[in-house]
Amino acid sequence: MKGLIERYRKYLPVTPATPVISLQEGSTPLIRVPRIEKEFDFPFQLYVKYEGLNPTGSFKDRGMTMAMSKAAEKGCEYVICASTGNTSASAAAYGARAKIKVLVVIPEGAIALGKLSQAMIHGAKIVAVRGNFDDSLKIVREICEKYPVELVNSINPFRIEGQKTAAFEIVDDLGRAPDYHAIPVGNAGNITAYWKGYKEYSAVRPVMMGFQAAKSAPIVDGHIIKDPQTVATAIKIGNPASWKKAEEARDESLGVIDKVTDDEIIFAYKALAGLEGVFCEPASAASVAGLIKYNKKGYFKNASERTIITATLTGHGLKDPDTAIKSCEHPALAPPDLEEVCKLLGL
Repeated sequence: MKGLIERYRKYLPVTPATPVISLQEGSTPLIRVPRIEKEFDFPFQLYVKYEGLNPTGSFKDRGMTMAMSKAAEKGCEYVICASTGNTSASAAAYGARAKIKVLVVIPEGAIALGKLSQAMIHGAKIVAVRGNFDDSLKIVREICEKYPVELVNSINPFRIEGQKTAAFEIVDDLGRAPDYHAIPVGNAGNITAYWKGYKEYSAVRPVMMGFQAAKSAPIVDGHIIKDPQTVATAIKIGNPASWKKAEEARDESLGVIDKVTDDEIIFAYKALAGLEGVFCEPASAASVAGLIKYNKKGYFKNASERTIITATLTGHGLKDPDTAIKSCEHPALAPPDLEEVCKLLGL
């Protein structure tokens, strides 16, 4: 199996001198979800791009293979990122692969343990700051101005180059671009990357639909959120680094960027798992939550069974097991007795 750089080399800024740092990322499944379609009366076909099946469990690996390959080409000794979790996990894994030291700054108490454990086990040097993601990113950018350290957050243009390949894969799998594409929006690099990918790879392009969490929705609200709040920690960002690019993707595609509540996110999160067997992290479900919301509003009244919508699920559910456990009924407790166990199982 080829990683995405080898698969899409001619579309990427690499040369024969670029050492390819890969964990065989990309080629993630595009899954049709017919029970979701039926449950929510969708008048269209819905496919989810399940990015949780990348090597470290999130879409970040697409950008990181590019960013780390270019860092290795430059001979970098250190790379650094601010992270709510997935970027740190990916950077740490690809840094280990490249023999490059990885430095991580995270907001204290705002990172799911599944993600933090990955960064730790891969050997990253991690500092938690008493602040939010935006505070962490500010510090990281200042460090890069003072020290010879390569920044690998999504403002690194090579990250966007790698992430755009998800749009390539969707076009390849469908045989055409979808009519609409729904995606969670946090730091806004991913919606930027998908739109770039569609523009480069397809003459016909989808309407882009981005969704932020209601209390972490600076693009929708039109101002920086100083204290963003949401259960979807991956999009808990009050000042997106790719804010303007996300707005360009929205406007050029004649699309929307809107917000969904935490309750709507968790509802979609549980529906994907319970109806389709697709377990994603909460932030991922913002894309499907947004489609449910917009379908209720009649936004897709002109859609038909030939209309195709794709939705990005950015990370695997095991990234944040605590939310899954809190959202579900806990196991019943029984003595080691057949009748009691059967009774509790409803048999």
